[in-house]
Amino acid sequence: MPELPEVETVCRGLRKSALGRTIEKTVLHRAGLRFPFPANFAKDVTGHKIARIDRRSKYILMGLENDGKILIHLGMSGRLIFTDDNDYVPTKHDHAQFFFDNGTALLFNDIRRFGVMDYLTPGQTKHKLLDDIGLDPFSDWVTPQWLFEALQKRRVSMKNALMDQNLLAGLGNIYVSESLFTARIWPERLSNTVTLAEAKKLVPAIRKVLTAAIDAGGSSLRDYVQTDGELGFFQDKFQVYGRTGKPCIRCKTPIEKIVQAGRASFACPKCQK
Repeated sequence: MPELPEVETVCRGLRKSALGRTIEKTVLHRAGLRFPFPANFAKDVTGHKIARIDRRSKYILMGLENDGKILIHLGMSGRLIFTDDNDYVPTKHDHAQFFFDNGTALLFNDIRRFGVMDYLTPGQTKHKLLDDIGLDPFSDWVTPQWLFEALQKRRVSMKNALMDQNLLAGLGNIYVSESLFTARIWPERLSNTVTLAEAKKLVPAIRKVLTAAIDAGGSSLRDYVQTDGELGFFQDKFQVYGRTGKPCIRCKTPIEKIVQAGRASFACPKCQK
């Protein structure tokens, strides 16, 4: 599933190619994805200019000039790709198309159909998918003191604590493993044992890893591509994720794979404590 860097990369691609464009036509090729499309979705969004594009955790919000918003979640395999609407023929897994006033089109492709596309009406401030989301890792509210206090209130593994979307929004399996390695914290360590000094290392470690991933266009392991169809290449820079048995880049100790709650974690048994 795309994580924060992949979604942020998609948002940047959308800002480059869709911001300021007017949706002249909307075509839906099925009744819905994970949830049904709103009954008047195509009518509600057509004819409006895209005024802003924001990211909320792993959700994309395309704000229209009338203050309505198109909410998109890529799910497990969703892609947003720009095409030339004069030449492109929709495929089996292209479920929605937005045709713009400059002759381009944006399509939503989702093989597994676990993505989401919804509409927030003008003035709507609440949505069931957004209401309980935690702080963004780049938020000014996320300080070492805040994270330290939040971790003290939990007694779960550090891996699970950082993947809790009600705590920090947007982190997933890949970037938690990479961040904990950067901060030298073992993923099975109980969250309430982390010290303030360690939290002072963890916050910048998370931001450093996420920033590097965004700069690399995200990680393309399965279905994810950028809006121009190009792959991300942060997977070429993984320090621990997927590197079972390979030498640690710091101490040469073989990287270990740990299964936590059915998900794989990767860590150095010597560098991380």
